[in-house]
Amino acid sequence: MLIHAERALLPKGWASDVGVRIEGGRVVAVGPAMGGQRVGCLLPAPVNLHSHAFQRAMAGMTERRSAGQDSFWTWRSLMYRFLDRLTPEDVEAIAAQVMVEMAEAGFAAVAEFHYLHHQPGGVPYANLAEMSERIVNAAEETGFGLTLLPVLYQRGGCDGRALSAGQMRFGNDPERFARMWEGAAAAVKRLPDGATGVAPHSLRAVDVAGLQMAERLAPDAPIHIHLAEQVAEVEEVSAAYGARPVEWLLANAAVDGRWCPIHCTQMTEAETVALARSGAVAGLCPITEANLGDGIFDGVRFAGAGGRWGVGSDSNVRISLAEELRLFEYSQRLRDRGRAMLAEGSRSTGRVLWEGAVQGGAMAAGRASGAICEGAVADLVALDMGSVHLAGREADEILDAFVFAGNDALVAEVWSAGRHIVTGGRHVARERVEGRFRAVMAGLRERA
Repeated sequence: MLIHAERALLPKGWASDVGVRIEGGRVVAVGPAMGGQRVGCLLPAPVNLHSHAFQRAMAGMTERRSAGQDSFWTWRSLMYRFLDRLTPEDVEAIAAQVMVEMAEAGFAAVAEFHYLHHQPGGVPYANLAEMSERIVNAAEETGFGLTLLPVLYQRGGCDGRALSAGQMRFGNDPERFARMWEGAAAAVKRLPDGATGVAPHSLRAVDVAGLQMAERLAPDAPIHIHLAEQVAEVEEVSAAYGARPVEWLLANAAVDGRWCPIHCTQMTEAETVALARSGAVAGLCPITEANLGDGIFDGVRFAGAGGRWGVGSDSNVRISLAEELRLFEYSQRLRDRGRAMLAEGSRSTGRVLWEGAVQGGAMAAGRASGAICEGAVADLVALDMGSVHLAGREADEILDAFVFAGNDALVAEVWSAGRHIVTGGRHVARERVEGRFRAVMAGLRERA
């Protein structure tokens, strides 16, 4: 496969009339244009580093106020009631729809933080990895890149209390989780570029022994964990462990580049700098964090300390790469009352946001993408330079316009490991996938 890019963002910067050759899902040559499909602007495509696919089906269903102050915790209770309606077939159809929407937004792959493991009531399926296989099926159908992160969920809180009724579908002891993880990893091997990591859910939901087991289970694979998302979580962990979540994790686990702590919206200045220096990738989900009222990640301080980060769509209440990046920057501006908070040196805000998301997402997913260079996985996105929103824009201005003035409609083409899955702004399997998703949504309403 050959691509002729009129302009492309390469590791050393912008270049004109670039030829990219793809073989076996990887970039094998980058040089002068040599024919092939012509695109106006070619970029490395990011990985969506944090998603709970099934939650897409409940988007827009939790925007009414409960008695008292509505919060993350009231939202969580509603989510628990919703998920008990979901069958394996439902989850597969929802995941495929989510992957189609992610691709059309400009993502090439996803790290799926997968914790819906069992039947309603917590009874395991005959195949422990049944639900994991459903996520793999969706990736196979859509051609979307996948890093599957089976989630270990042991308890209802730091005091060791039992799982609530709404959490029973998540729960595993370490021994059963290890068997389920093996089944999930075997399923992922069906995918030509799939990967499997591990995800201890949070310090509230996993005990110390469980965390250590998860860390050992796949010693070279990505390890993701929800961390310091809510004030109540920080208070509970502090009371139980004598240290704040980020503080405790850095002191008690070998946190390095394979770790991806998610959210981290409740950190002290010292924790922010320490996490940045650990080499971990902070998993930011600005749309969900705003929707749930989590708080604001200290991105300026984190980046200033050399921290790596990427973005994810988490609850999938809205799937938009441009908006995740925009909201990340705007949250910094609102907090600090400034502009261009994340821009640096000769790189504009849009370029810093794009390159940060691309490089951090690839690292967090254990995926050898993140750049248009020889040997990299061919995760690529082409923007529509014929759009009025990009008229007259060049170099970094293109990314600034995409993030701050445009929208996902500017995404024209997407390749995931060389598979051309979006063309003319539309996923090649959208019609089939969307039809099945519509049927699932109608069925869920009937069962409500």
